[in-house]
Amino acid sequence: MFRALTRFWKYLGAKLNSSFNERADPKIQLEQAIIEAQDQHRRLKEQAANVIANRNKNQMDLDRKLEELEKVNANARQAVLMADEATKSGDTAKVGEYTSAAESFANRLIALEGEVEGIKALALQSAQAADQAKAAVQQNATQLQKKLAERNRLLSQLDQAKMQEQVNKAMSSLSETVGETVPTFDEVREKIESRYAKAKGHSELTESSVESRMLEVEQAAANSEAQGRLAQIRAQLGLTPAAAPAPEAAPATEPGPGQPGTS
Repeated sequence: MFRALTRFWKYLGAKLNSSFNERADPKIQLEQAIIEAQDQHRRLKEQAANVIANRNKNQMDLDRKLEELEKVNANARQAVLMADEATKSGDTAKVGEYTSAAESFANRLIALEGEVEGIKALALQSAQAADQAKAAVQQNATQLQKKLAERNRLLSQLDQAKMQEQVNKAMSSLSETVGETVPTFDEVREKIESRYAKAKGHSELTESSVESRMLEVEQAAANSEAQGRLAQIRAQLGLTPAAAPAPEAAPATEPGPGQPGTS
């Protein structure tokens, strides 16, 4: 029973996630991804800053221990010299005091040398970690810049996709039925072209009919009568038409056989 409920919840979660992804605005999801990448880069920089700060702190501790080591070493050398001088002068009390001080400085010197070695190893590790952290930040910054550039390209591509979807929808509406009372573009075009073709057919029939030819003859006769009347009016007014040019003489031909020649 528990296994069945677990499978049901997983199925329901996957279904809700799929439904959400289908309805979600890609532009908003893209901005969310960029914001998450920027937050991740900021957290990485903070971690790297902490690693670098640890390296700097270890280096400061090392510098301080080296300075103390040098000072203790100088004090130990001075105590040994002073004990030697007291020995030469025969002051046994001073010899014991300076020798005891020199031994204390020597013990402190040994302890400091151990501390310095430990701090050196720690400083080396922290320096390597700092270098790795800086490299990681630099690499992540490069990836972030690529994502920002990719975002601009994807946003442009998304706008183009939306525009193309609108164009496709508009073109589809020209060839699909948009409603019960609204004809499609193809239907209107078919109706207009059919009507135009029918009108052209009637026109061709009218032009080739006997009545059309009779009208042409009557119109030609009327035009001829009008031209005759105009000629009479010109004659009455003394406006005779210009004389037509005389026809050119036919070129002489050579006499054929059996024909008299020209003299």
